[in-house]
Amino acid sequence: MKLRNPFLVNTIGVLGACLLRRLLGTLDVRLDFGPWGNHPRDPRTGRFIYVFWHETLILSTIARARAAVLISQHADGELIAQVIRHLRFGVVRGSSTRGGTAALRNLIAVSEHSNLCITPDGPRGPRRTVQPGAIFVASQTGLPIVPIGIGYANAWRARSWDKFAIPKPFSGARAVFGEPIFVPRHVETRNLLDSVHLLQDRLDEVTASAEAWALGEPRKTAANVALPGARSA
Repeated sequence: MKLRNPFLVNTIGVLGACLLRRLLGTLDVRLDFGPWGNHPRDPRTGRFIYVFWHETLILSTIARARAAVLISQHADGELIAQVIRHLRFGVVRGSSTRGGTAALRNLIAVSEHSNLCITPDGPRGPRRTVQPGAIFVASQTGLPIVPIGIGYANAWRARSWDKFAIPKPFSGARAVFGEPIFVPRHVETRNLLDSVHLLQDRLDEVTASAEAWALGEPRKTAANVALPGARSA
């Protein structure tokens, strides 16, 4: 049964945000920025489009820099949107299937003063398959795309199309930031797929690295930056 009552949705959003803060506070979170510099950036000094798989949305909420998150217009998306708002993020509603044109216009407008966060396989998948929306936004705004791979040492998985992950308390979480991707302004349709394939390759690479790191397996990079305020398991 889908919740439609605005009061209940807002109440659940407040409770969800509180529980999420407590959960994230127990995690051993470590970040690998590589040679690209720390992220997320203060949008007053540089704005970016951060992309990560839909299933890893929870860890992205540790960010403190100003950012707007694209959330689908489906009924279930309203609960996620309320949680995100109570965590002090901006929210843009829409997707490639519902409210797509308006959402893209709003993302472009918001990008003038905020970072953007997009899950390129959302809201319905296929899982871990890049759709062209983030590339199109980058071509319209001129903002570079930063792919982020996220891995958990131990997590619950939902029975959803994306196998949505909820990290277990006091477990490890790792994030690997990839090389920024610069998409040509107003990229032509025939060149769009080249950037889609590049983003797919970069996301696959940083995701594999983050998941190996979280499980204590060998990986290509060795940076080990503890997130300020995070607790070790």
